[in-house]
Amino acid sequence: MEGGGLIAVGSHCSLSEMDDLDLTRALDKPRLKIERKRSFDERSMSELSTGYSRHDGIYDSPRGRSVLDTPLSSARNSFEPHPMMAEAWEALRRSMVFFRGQPVGTLAAVDNTTDEVLNYDQVFVRDFVPSALAFLMNGEPDIVKHFLLKTLQLQGWEKRVDRFKLGEGVMPASFKVLHDPIRETDNIVADFGESAIGRVAPVDSGFWWIILLRAYTKSTGDLTLSETPECQKGMKLILSLCLAEGFDTFPTLLCADGCSMIDRRMGVYGYPIEIQALFFMALRSALSMLKPDGDGRECIEKIVKRLHALSFHMRNYFWLDHQNLNDIYRFKTEEYSHTAVNKFNVMPDSIPEWVFDFMPLRGGYFVGNVGPAHMDFRWFALGNCVSILSSLATPDQSMAIMDLLEHRWAELVGEMPLKICYPCLEGHEWRIVTGCDPKNTRWSYHNGGSWPVLLWQLTAACVKTGRPQIARRAVDLIESRLHRDCWPEYYDGKLGRYVGKQARKYQTWSIAGYLVAKMLLEDPSHIGMISLEEDKLMKPVIKRSASWPQL
Repeated sequence: MEGGGLIAVGSHCSLSEMDDLDLTRALDKPRLKIERKRSFDERSMSELSTGYSRHDGIYDSPRGRSVLDTPLSSARNSFEPHPMMAEAWEALRRSMVFFRGQPVGTLAAVDNTTDEVLNYDQVFVRDFVPSALAFLMNGEPDIVKHFLLKTLQLQGWEKRVDRFKLGEGVMPASFKVLHDPIRETDNIVADFGESAIGRVAPVDSGFWWIILLRAYTKSTGDLTLSETPECQKGMKLILSLCLAEGFDTFPTLLCADGCSMIDRRMGVYGYPIEIQALFFMALRSALSMLKPDGDGRECIEKIVKRLHALSFHMRNYFWLDHQNLNDIYRFKTEEYSHTAVNKFNVMPDSIPEWVFDFMPLRGGYFVGNVGPAHMDFRWFALGNCVSILSSLATPDQSMAIMDLLEHRWAELVGEMPLKICYPCLEGHEWRIVTGCDPKNTRWSYHNGGSWPVLLWQLTAACVKTGRPQIARRAVDLIESRLHRDCWPEYYDGKLGRYVGKQARKYQTWSIAGYLVAKMLLEDPSHIGMISLEEDKLMKPVIKRSASWPQL
């Protein structure tokens, strides 16, 4: 995270106290008691697309807990929590940011060992997600609600990079609260990509916002927030950027390098797995919250059609296992017409040598990218974990991803969970793909670095697939070092043995990721906030050429 030069707006602008007051009043109505219904996760999109009978599937409880009777904190469980938990909570609370007396997020890092702040003193949308989940799991939803409302208001700002105006639905990458002790006022400045590396808008911010809105609703049973006209409009604006018709021949989203967690040039331009998985999860999350009235009905129709096309595309063209790899190895090229077997004209000679040894007989994963004459065979942690949580991966594919992780533990986990991608780029390839980026050297940062924050997504995927022992093994590694090393942002080295050369200490999402992982293992019922079950009817008949296996 680097940059500066944010857009500043005073208290008289769109974040006026009057605007805050009106919206807050509307949301402070008494919560409704709602009878338990079949959840969206238990129903098919076919039902929603035909009858628009919308599910809420969430009910409130006297203590504001989740529908699955989530304990308010690990300290209230029947066993002694790890000593790191107390320090992690203390560090997380130190990172809280307040706007006019209300908590609205957490700082990216609170590192007192360096004077170089850069933009780590801001609230990042993607960084706040694990913090938000930790607070929700601990029965403290207010900070999450305020964050959702504040970022929703920021979405309404006019966004420009030089003379070009960004889409209305773009969510900020980050924001910063500026306190004026003399005037006793608070102002907010926001970054929509104009200050980011390479000036790229954060495609993932809007998806994380929708996913977090659903998590808040599932956890608290508070339907009033997602049902407000403001939140309904916010979801539609985000999705309108993705569902608009154009020149695309694929249901996947075309993206620039640096538009997500990997926010520097790393050769992920095109159709990166992280964005496609988050897109799929955001579509399914929005489908459970959108009202089928007015333009909501049209949006629902578009979502359902896109989900069917996207799931087919990803499960077939992005999926790689031993059999698929062998088929691609035997591909013919330069095929024309609709009968082509090698539909993307992938050159077998472009298959990197490492993948033949890396791929076990049992196991598989979604590759990093697929496009015309291009297949990125790298393994990316976030995209594969979110594919499991969103049920983009079929049950068999989800188990295969976990099998691969166990088979390749040394490569993907090593001594510190979890590799952001594998393998790293080095030598001539590193110079060409990254542009000689001095921060993304081999086995460092986004280029094969190990990121503790990914522990929560790994743990959630393990809980969903019924393999918590994998997560416990990863947590043990975290607990042996993370506290001692002062909660760094990332680790370097092939095994993740060394604290990253430019890693911040007391990185908030490293802290929050550990807390979420621990609470998920202590009470697996929390998984309902961040997991979607497979839609049984979202399985179109697959009619593919013989070179691709039937899934």
